[in-house]
Amino acid sequence: MTYRTRLILLVLMDSIIVSTAIFIASWIVYPYTPVFNMPALIISSIALLVFHHIFAIVYNLYNKVWSYASVGELTAIVKAITFSIIAAGIVQYLVNDFAIYRRALVVTWMLHIILIGGSRFIWRVYRDQIMNNAENKKRTLIIGAGSAGAMIVRQLKNQNNSELLPVAFIDDDLSKQKMQLYNLPVLGQAKDIETVVKNHNIEHIVIAIPSLRNGALNKLVVECNKTNAKTQMIPKIEDLMTGKVSVSQLKNVEVEDLLGREPVELDINTISEYVTGNTVMVTGAGGSIGSELCRQLMRFTPQKIVLVGHGEFSIYSIDMELKEKYAEMDIEIIPVIGDVQDRERVFGIVEKHQPTIIYHAAAHKHVPLMEFNPHEAVKNNIIGTKNVAEAADTIGVDTFVLISSDKAVNPTNVMGATKRVAEMVIQDLNPRSKTNFVAVRFGNVLGSRGSVIPLFKKQIQRGGPITITDPAMTRYFMTIPEASRLVIQAGTLAKGGEIFVLDMGEPVKIVDLAKNLINLSGYTEDEIPIKSTGIRPGEKMFEELLGADEVLPGEVYEKIYVGRTVEVDPDVLLYLIDRFDGYSTVALKDELMKIVYMEKTLMAIES
Repeated sequence: MTYRTRLILLVLMDSIIVSTAIFIASWIVYPYTPVFNMPALIISSIALLVFHHIFAIVYNLYNKVWSYASVGELTAIVKAITFSIIAAGIVQYLVNDFAIYRRALVVTWMLHIILIGGSRFIWRVYRDQIMNNAENKKRTLIIGAGSAGAMIVRQLKNQNNSELLPVAFIDDDLSKQKMQLYNLPVLGQAKDIETVVKNHNIEHIVIAIPSLRNGALNKLVVECNKTNAKTQMIPKIEDLMTGKVSVSQLKNVEVEDLLGREPVELDINTISEYVTGNTVMVTGAGGSIGSELCRQLMRFTPQKIVLVGHGEFSIYSIDMELKEKYAEMDIEIIPVIGDVQDRERVFGIVEKHQPTIIYHAAAHKHVPLMEFNPHEAVKNNIIGTKNVAEAADTIGVDTFVLISSDKAVNPTNVMGATKRVAEMVIQDLNPRSKTNFVAVRFGNVLGSRGSVIPLFKKQIQRGGPITITDPAMTRYFMTIPEASRLVIQAGTLAKGGEIFVLDMGEPVKIVDLAKNLINLSGYTEDEIPIKSTGIRPGEKMFEELLGADEVLPGEVYEKIYVGRTVEVDPDVLLYLIDRFDGYSTVALKDELMKIVYMEKTLMAIES
């Protein structure tokens, strides 16, 4: 229906209602009086018709989308009708020898509200009762009868193309039980989810509590997984506050949501002083951690950010993402293709851009691959770190932050050993440099390229099985954004020589991670089996953050500790770097372990 046709129909319908309502009202009030013989009423009806259209235009009654009408539209109708009745009453007073048919006008006012309001709201009823009850819509249970839940229901009802039909709420608040919100009942608490889903043929569940703590979310998801309904959730409060997403953007419940922890409150002022207006360089900027570091750093408006990486496409991707997202900010974003193993290239980049801060995230991180390629691990993780660190020292960079790993603690593999030696390289350089060199250790990062999560998801898509190395194996996990924020915060705490250790929370069994992912994907363990393949080369059954004797007491910041270290023998490091190419694979592994455990022996003697 065109706008013009719709306008004509509304004006014609209102004209009929207004023209006849006053006579119907007069007949109701004065049943034995011939109303058509009352000239004042005829004049009043004409005046009422004119004033109604005037006030209808004033209050936009002909321009509203009535299928979405609510209290605001009802208020506009009442105002337009009330003022038109008052105006008609004044005309009646003037032409009827200062007399007014008060009761007739009051009844007319009531009839107008009923008939005009009803004619408008019938579209809302039609959309809600007929269109929203289409057979192809999925009956949806909303968990959380609060403001977010109400917003979700309102938006689902207002979207004709939504495939979800809200039918009820679940809420643990006892005061809300058996109450109604938007005509939907609150049918019980979290413990009743399975029963409610079964009794009301629920096909979809939406968790509408953005401030939900992770432990509580886990319990809810466990209850939801007892049903066959698909479970989604609205975004976390953190994402809503930062403007990343809106409440209406439903998302699948991810393993990251179940394992993630409460976000750390950053010291915004200190980080702003540290980053704002300065030049920041990130190596490995196209990787999982490096790219997230760049996103987080952009929030603090550096003058220039230099994105250094070896992979062309990954650097192109993060460059385009930042330029598109922060187009209105006056930040110079410079993509640079370069290999940290190329000493001359590294020095050239640092000298040209003169960064104030360097975050060194470039590294080989895959444990089994590095077991088979130890020479490449040494070149990238040790010599690459040495090149970037010495360039920072030469140019006079203020702070150099090495992204390290919990695998550097008591390493049993090449990757962990090379990361520990990389830490030793910057610790050796720190005392004789004006640059503050620090390292930040953390464990596995959910969603990173080397994480088990992408692997498990691919295996589920293929129909299984999910392969794990050992049912008893545990790992520490944190999300990429949390790790990146803590790295930035640790950089502000740098005085030089520290190894910062991030609090990783409680270790998680890999098999539990697999089970959660299977359930969240809508399958059972019968459909997607879990298969043990045995520990791979270089893997541990469990990871360590630091031993009790290796951590200085007390947090230096929320979830950030400082590890105790000993002096490093630079000759041992130089000997390895100068001669590593001549070692066999086995001999190189042995040499790496000798260096690392020589330091552990010295630490034990000092203790």
